[in-house]
Amino acid sequence: MRKIAGAIYLIYSLSVFFAVMFLLLPFFLLFSLLPSKISYPLLFSCIRLWSLITMTFIFIKIKTHKNPNWDKNKSYIYIGNHGSYLDAPAVILSTPSIFKPLGKIEMVNFPVFGWIYKKVVIMVDRKNKESRATSVTALKAELNAGMSILLFPEGTMNTTEMMLKDFYDGAFKISIETQTPIAPMLILNAKKMLPRKHPLMVSPGVLHVICADIIYPENYTMDDVETYKQAVFKEMNNQLLQFKSYEKNH
Repeated sequence: MRKIAGAIYLIYSLSVFFAVMFLLLPFFLLFSLLPSKISYPLLFSCIRLWSLITMTFIFIKIKTHKNPNWDKNKSYIYIGNHGSYLDAPAVILSTPSIFKPLGKIEMVNFPVFGWIYKKVVIMVDRKNKESRATSVTALKAELNAGMSILLFPEGTMNTTEMMLKDFYDGAFKISIETQTPIAPMLILNAKKMLPRKHPLMVSPGVLHVICADIIYPENYTMDDVETYKQAVFKEMNNQLLQFKSYEKNH
């Protein structure tokens, strides 16, 4: 019975997602014709509206625990734990500023959605060394132009029982090279509400996003990438464990 209810809810949620997408499509088409400096903020606003309407109508509330030290006028490398398709709208609705995300190239194969995806995402083919290098160059260019970026340092979705999978080096190399602070986001409940391995167990509820303390790269060099990466991993993992423990006891 649980899976039947989950299947009905999943079909309903996908229907809402695509209905809102087609509702906003004329705006995506119009804004894409404008110069990039004007078009991207408008396109991102459409993405935020898309996320907000979809989450509202599928009865998922995203509660953002803001950090007063986050400055919407500064560039950050936003990073977060990644265990669900709900992570994307959670981050989009929780960041104080617009950003350019890094995303896998396979998503462009979806009709209509793939076209929108190409307009807002820096794409990477993770199996192609040249593509990875090109995407890093593009990410650094965005930071140098004053834009924030988003990376999920685990790479792919975490389908394990661990709080976090091992991080890749990319975000931390870019942080050191560009001297851009890292803004970690702890996404809670998303994996439980829409598990990657068991999508029929999807359920509505409250998804919490914790905007953690900013981590600065000034004390690290390119020889310290591993140390920097492990320090951020340890801090995020410890905080996720604390929140998990809190949920069990409340």
